[in-house]
Formats: sequence, C-alpha cells, structure tokens
Amino acid sequence: MNKVLTFLLLFSLVVLYFVVPAGCTQKTQVALNISVALSLTDALTEINVLYQKENPHITITPNFASSGTLQKQIEQGAPCDVFISAASTQMDNLAKGSLIVVESRKNLLNNKVVLVVPADSTLGLSSFTDLTREAVQKIAIGDPKSVPAGSYGQQVFDNLGITKAIQSKLIMGSDVRQVLNYVESGEVDAGIVYSTDAAVSSKIKVVASAPEEINAKIVYPVAIIKASHNAETAQDYIDFLFSVKAKEIFEKFGFATISK
Repeated sequence: MNKVLTFLLLFSLVVLYFVVPAGCTQKTQVALNISVALSLTDALTEINVLYQKENPHITITPNFASSGTLQKQIEQGAPCDVFISAASTQMDNLAKGSLIVVESRKNLLNNKVVLVVPADSTLGLSSFTDLTREAVQKIAIGDPKSVPAGSYGQQVFDNLGITKAIQSKLIMGSDVRQVLNYVESGEVDAGIVYSTDAAVSSKIKVVASAPEEINAKIVYPVAIIKASHNAETAQDYIDFLFSVKAKEIFEKFGFATISK
C-alpha cells in the first residue's frame, strides 16, 4: 500500500511540474475600497473597469459621494484604501487628523466651475451677475459646507459682491449631481456645477464660467488612507490613475490632468 501511495504522490508532482508553467503563481485576491468625489463618477467607472481587466485579482468597490460626506465617513472608520477629493480642504482635514499616508498624496486633476441653465431657458442669462435679476427665482448650489463645487460657487458670489442679493434664491443640493438634476428638470432657473458634470448632460447649457482666480484653485487630490490594509495595491492603483490610459479617459470627460 505504501508503494502505491508513494507512486501516486510522485505522479502528482510530475503532472504539476509539466502542467503549471514555471514561475506562474496565482495572485492573491484583493478588495480595494475607493472613496471618490461624485463628479468623478463617469470617468472613474470607466477607468476602474480597465484597471480590473488588467488586474483580474483586484476587485474595486467604489463609493461615490460629496467630498465632505466621504471625509466624515473616513473619519468615522469607514473602510477605505484610496480617497479622491474634489478639493484640497477635505484632504487637508484628513491629513490634520493623521488619517492619510502623507507621502502618497498627489494632485491628480483640475476642473472648472460653471453656471448652467435648463436647455430650454429663455431668461437670457450670460453671467453670474445676471443671477441678481428679478426674473431669476431659484438657483441650485451644492451645500458649501460639504460640497466643493458649492464652496467654489460661494466664492464666486462673494468675489462678485452678489451674495446678499441672491441669498434668498439659493436651493442647497447634497452633492453636485443633485444640483445638475435640479437644473435638468427645470426645478430651478440656474445652477452651479463643474464643467465636467455639464458635459455629460444634453438637458442643460453652460452660460458662464467662474473667474480664472477661482477655477485655478480647483484641484482633485488623491491619497492612500493610513488604515488601509492594502497599501501596496492602493499605490499601484494611484500610479495607474496617472498613466496615459487613465489620462485619456479623464480628458475625454473634460478633466485637465496634472503630471505626477
């Protein structure tokens, strides 16, 4: 019986030697949790599909929400390996709380804030100051306390000195896509969104862009969360975001990429 068992063992080893290619080992499955600013939904969804196709052992679970909401979730211990914010503020706050790997932080993208109206609007708006006109009754904007696009929009109002005149007209959205939906449905006369959000909708039209001094501030930083158990894979994912393939996708959706 011992001879039979020995023969079977040796036979199994021989089969494995010839069937499994030299140097071929199965990679450990990794689940990567990505917390991403909502305005990146379309671009990151496409990029994630490409990344997982090239790395079948990695499963990406994205969490799209306003940057302020994501910051709070991470502070409360929500599982997250990589965070991509639509503004520096939320990333700065996490850094102050020692919740990110500081050396992994990089600025990934630029964007612009624009004023949009329903595609069939007849108000003839062509600038942010036109929002003070009596004919404009409702203006949608992301809550400046948690939505970066809303914060930038508020800065535009302050810089132009029109905040007091339009304060009663403001309708707060929980995120930039909700603001876009308000404008698309005609529930409001105008809204403040990113140019990339405007680019994916045929139901609205852009009538003005924020002053350059405001748009120049808009950056999307990315970093690894310190509590991540997959730091090596998280860094590989971030490196992919700076690749030519990812850059082409970002630019297709209207983002301006920043060199690594």
